Amino acid sequence: MRFSKKGRVAASLIAVGAVVALAGCTQSDPTAPETDGDTNAMSDTIVVGSFAFPESEILGEIYAQALEAAGFDVDTQFNIGPRQQTIPALQDGSINLIPEYNGNLLAYYDTEFEERTTEDVDAALVDAVAADDLVVYDSAAAEDKDAYVVTSEFAEANDLTEIGDLAGVQPFVLGANPQFGELGYGIPGLASVYGVTDVEFVPIEDFGGPDTVKQLVDDTVQVADIYTTSPALVAEDLVVLEDPENLIAAQNIIPLASTAIDSEELAAVLNEISAALTTDDLIALRDRVEGDEQASAATAATDWLTENGLL
Repeated sequence: MRFSKKGRVAASLIAVGAVVALAGCTQSDPTAPETDGDTNAMSDTIVVGSFAFPESEILGEIYAQALEAAGFDVDTQFNIGPRQQTIPALQDGSINLIPEYNGNLLAYYDTEFEERTTEDVDAALVDAVAADDLVVYDSAAAEDKDAYVVTSEFAEANDLTEIGDLAGVQPFVLGANPQFGELGYGIPGLASVYGVTDVEFVPIEDFGGPDTVKQLVDDTVQVADIYTTSPALVAEDLVVLEDPENLIAAQNIIPLASTAIDSEELAAVLNEISAALTTDDLIALRDRVEGDEQASAATAATDWLTENGLL
């Protein structure tokens, strides 16, 4: 049986209540994938999950709709929660596919990982996730990760294109989440990797959100940690400084699936999505869903897939 778009959207409305069910789901759970009589044999339905934030739901919709169009039976369980819940859900079959972030996923398995580039992180992930009977496919060029961001005016006035160029504008004020003062890619890494040491650090609690953006635009801080898919980058004409030394590890979008559903046909659909998806696409998709338009994740996904010839 094919699941209609209406059915998938309805399933995606399960939020906080679904978290508990997914964390300890058994085959008696009505939200669990069906079996064919053998409690260890899953049905052919692919259940796409997502983390509990809009970008992940949009990506989940993109995966689900593309797979459905390719002839797969698809259901969704969105807004699950953090990896402490999504990984067990993948293992027990509550879901069997989710859009992930390669760097953070590798950190889940190895908190001291040293890989920085997309290629190295992806390669390390293959063995890391295999231990949990999981598989990753091709990662996208699209990344959602921390970034050192300045206003276009500040960049032009000081000829800034890379993080290392900040050495020429010391001292300056940097605003970021409180943990940034101790993180390896934060203040310590800024000094050890790029030699930028004369920095006044201002903790801001909203993790690159509106308050951080406001303080940057108002010149309260001259540099801020803002995620690379934030719609504010376009709305406020902000500049992401390049990171040639890979201070900040790759955070590419990557499909993570259970080996139980692994197939060449599945990989082909997901790899085609990854080949088309860019960071600019994620910014635009988030803006449609989180901005004034307030489009649904399903609508934004449908439009993106159609525009890219994938639907």
